[in-house]
Amino acid sequence: MKRREFMSLLIGGAAAWPLATRAQQPGKVWRVGFFSGTSRSAVSELYAGFVRGMAELGYAEGKNFVIEWRSAEDKYERIPEIAAEFVRLNVDVIVTAFGGALPTLKREVTTIPIVMAYSVDPVGNGIVASLVRPGGNITGLAGSSDDSSPKQLELVTTVAPNASRVGVLGNPNNKNYPPMLKSVQTRRKKLAFLLHQ
Repeated sequence: MKRREFMSLLIGGAAAWPLATRAQQPGKVWRVGFFSGTSRSAVSELYAGFVRGMAELGYAEGKNFVIEWRSAEDKYERIPEIAAEFVRLNVDVIVTAFGGALPTLKREVTTIPIVMAYSVDPVGNGIVASLVRPGGNITGLAGSSDDSSPKQLELVTTVAPNASRVGVLGNPNNKNYPPMLKSVQTRRKKLAFLLHQ
């Protein structure tokens, strides 16, 4: 199974879980709030993968669920407005891969289950209490770039052992960037080469 297919199934399953655990209502069409940070075309694969993952679990779009798709269109100031809209729409679950929306969703949406399609260090960023027992209404997939980035740097040196300079690409405005950069710089000292950011 390809990684994307696995992720789609996992995200679909995570989103289906809150629906399945609520009281069964025959004939109910569940409303899924799908929150993107960017344009629909930019996340079309994720969106299609979500629908495919739900189908693999026996849920058909239009029959068992409908998707209320919303996007901040790269305008972070729109996040509270969209969160409030999902509450007004009374969606049954919110699914998002938009990490920048999670703090606002956590604060503004307290009764609707929220599924993180992916979040970097949700414990360290205060989104969930722990990975084992997230608490509250947020669950989903998590990763830690401050753990994986040094490993990626190691792989670069394995593939290109004579490299004397390596660049690190990241968004300095993202709160996950400083811990990732720090862990890469610490590893760089052990590998002894110049790091550009």
